[in-house]
Amino acid sequence: MKALITGITGQDGSYLADFLLARGYTVYGMLRRSSTDNLERIAHIRDRLELRHADLLDQLTPIKLLEDTRPAEIYNLAAMSFVPASWSQPVLTGEFTALGVTRILDAVRQVCPGAKFYQASSSEMFGRVREVPQTERTPFYPRSPYGVAKAYGHYITVNYRESYNLFAVSGILFNHESPRRGREFVTRKITDGVARIKLGLADKLPLGNLDAQRDWGFAGDYVKAMWLMLQQPAPDDYVVATGRTHAVREFVEIAFDHAGLDWRRHVTQDPRFMRPAEVDQLLGDSSKARQALGWQPEVDFEGLVRMMVDADLALVKAERR
Repeated sequence: MKALITGITGQDGSYLADFLLARGYTVYGMLRRSSTDNLERIAHIRDRLELRHADLLDQLTPIKLLEDTRPAEIYNLAAMSFVPASWSQPVLTGEFTALGVTRILDAVRQVCPGAKFYQASSSEMFGRVREVPQTERTPFYPRSPYGVAKAYGHYITVNYRESYNLFAVSGILFNHESPRRGREFVTRKITDGVARIKLGLADKLPLGNLDAQRDWGFAGDYVKAMWLMLQQPAPDDYVVATGRTHAVREFVEIAFDHAGLDWRRHVTQDPRFMRPAEVDQLLGDSSKARQALGWQPEVDFEGLVRMMVDADLALVKAERR
């Protein structure tokens, strides 16, 4: 089996590459051409991957990429994925996260219509939620340019599936974290901050809305759900979530406590990190994925937080050497 992963250098792309390589796949990874490639998350498997350059801002390079690789499975994980940045770069977010999906789908339609296609949808599409918990049938009400762009990507995937009979699915993944999460995301910002405070490199950790609630899972669990969606006899869309919600404050408390610290002495709230429009209670109902795919998360919330703190403590210690 051959699989192509766009966004392979990201958190999800690296875990998915690990997962597929363990199952004997030949894994192709799409990179945007730049002066310096950030391969940190895939350094441990770099010699086992087939990396190719292409760009979702350009219609021709995805076509050439598919002609050269002819994958059986395509996982479109590439996006402008940091929600706060989507307000400062709304047009670029739309180009990558919305129109980029159309470009890769149309390349699939032209070059390899028999391939199976996975689109990375997002719980951010629910935004100002219409119901709690959210299911595959919950209407979208996105509250950021990122969420709006993801909603477009979701529906264009449905449209190509129904218009061209493609095996195209969307995974509506709720928040999923790991030690490979970027430091700009609040969860990794917290665990990196805890490590630096514990090791005497910092004293304060400025954060935004501590009352914001999310349904957080482990990225390594969620990539398995992506793969399972493409192993089904017919294409469909699935919510992937833990079904439990936690406030940022809970994440902070567990992280600092795991390092033997009192979070109240170190955490400050900074209005610079508040969203212009906050989403409501994101809580996913993944009953369909659990029943149809046989999927369930293996790492719980507390285990996830402690895993990330331990990883950042080890990383920051290594940086000091």
